[in-house]
Amino acid sequence: MRLLRLLLASAALMFTAAGASAADPKEGVDWRTLDTPVRSEAQGKKIEVVEFFMYSCPHCFVLEPRIAAWAKQNADKVHFRRLHFARGEKDVLARTYVTLEAMGLSETVSQKIFNAMHVDHKRLMREDEMFAFLASAGVDKAKFEAVYKSFGVESKMKRMAATIGQYKGIDSAPTLVVDGRYVTAPSMAGRPGQPESQQQAAALAVLDYLVAKSAATKK
Repeated sequence: MRLLRLLLASAALMFTAAGASAADPKEGVDWRTLDTPVRSEAQGKKIEVVEFFMYSCPHCFVLEPRIAAWAKQNADKVHFRRLHFARGEKDVLARTYVTLEAMGLSETVSQKIFNAMHVDHKRLMREDEMFAFLASAGVDKAKFEAVYKSFGVESKMKRMAATIGQYKGIDSAPTLVVDGRYVTAPSMAGRPGQPESQQQAAALAVLDYLVAKSAATKK
């Protein structure tokens, strides 16, 4: 328990260093608790962290390298996964992410999609646009199309609305959920008028705090 208290204190210090106005993250201000917890997919003592995002979201694009590095640094204690908001079962961007995830390519290809949309200003909103871009990015076009149209991906897309709907009240990106219970985001953890980089740093500090808080309940 002493170690866990130290982890919580350390997270609080990082939160303060990130530019927050409080000495430690405050519920109802920097984070909130879901009314109905969602079952975690994490195994053992790992803590699940879910990022709700969209390829088309400019704030998700800016956060991507930071959250990817954070997930890699905390892989020993965190089960990190993403959920892409979908505008229906035929949403090309959401279906692309589900397909890349099924192929084990989401971590290597997602940044390329973000860059294409937000740096090169490619739309990639139609299947032909996305297929052509991914082929140019080194993804096997035939394999991708086969998985994209597979029963497994089709089924997951049909369940997408229900899956996201479990996390009641989450309707913006990027949003982070810890252990199926605690919610934070740069827009929550940051302060009005702060640069986006500081808001994101504050959110990651709150994320550390909530992971440590969740770990304490597993002891």
